[in-house]
Amino acid sequence: MIELRNLTKKYDEFTAVDDVSLTIETGEFFGLLGPNGAGKSTTIGMLSTLYLPTKGEILVDGEKLDRKNTPLKRKISVVTQEYSMRQDMTIEEIMEYQGRLYFVPKKERLEKTRELLEFCGLMDYRKRTVRRLSGGMKRKLMVCRALLTEPEILLLDEPTAGMDALARRQMWSLLKKLNKNNLTILLTTHYMEEAETLCGRVGLMYQGRLEEVDTPKAMIGRLGQYAVEQTEEDAMGGSFFQTKTEAIQYLSGLKGDGILRNTTLEDVFLEKIGKHL
Repeated sequence: MIELRNLTKKYDEFTAVDDVSLTIETGEFFGLLGPNGAGKSTTIGMLSTLYLPTKGEILVDGEKLDRKNTPLKRKISVVTQEYSMRQDMTIEEIMEYQGRLYFVPKKERLEKTRELLEFCGLMDYRKRTVRRLSGGMKRKLMVCRALLTEPEILLLDEPTAGMDALARRQMWSLLKKLNKNNLTILLTTHYMEEAETLCGRVGLMYQGRLEEVDTPKAMIGRLGQYAVEQTEEDAMGGSFFQTKTEAIQYLSGLKGDGILRNTTLEDVFLEKIGKHL
């Protein structure tokens, strides 16, 4: 279990994360959503101990997380936004280097590497250098590398950024399989469909503060199950209704064209966060 208690990160007069308190249960798939600069990546950075909190604390299974607590840090792996791999190394070499870095015994390292590469569909490409991999394959390799040390918590900072639709779906399938094995996952993403598909709960962040936390279904339910979108209106707008009958009645009374559809998590985001912007 991860507990954030009044977590705050300041840079001089700028507050990147502002008094965030949150509990993420063991085995949960949790998503952090927010615009650029909301504090999502900074929160991930503090969970990975890359950044130190200005105030507050992080507990993992009741134990305080800090840079000196190596056994606790080994429970956590991170997949960053940036490709942090040497371009001239092969997939096998990347995995070997990671294993040696964390003192994974040779036999265990080789067995785990084969298992992970097969699991992620990279085994046939193990002799290929990083520069010859597609964007989606690089992302999968970063996940494999992060899992080599058998972490209990996986931090994913926009892991599908820049992927095409097919590669993104393949990554979703991979992450679902990992989560079913009781791996706790914390995801930041700008793709609302991704969060709605993968996450049991999501948190909406804005200007460093955690605005709301709930399941995507509950958030959508509070806004309204059905949306009517007027084609000539601003894309940020929309009208929401709990019943389809209400939505149809509203649609029939419009002077211009309109579209009736199911409400999505993106609608929730635009209503809660988009109007601040």
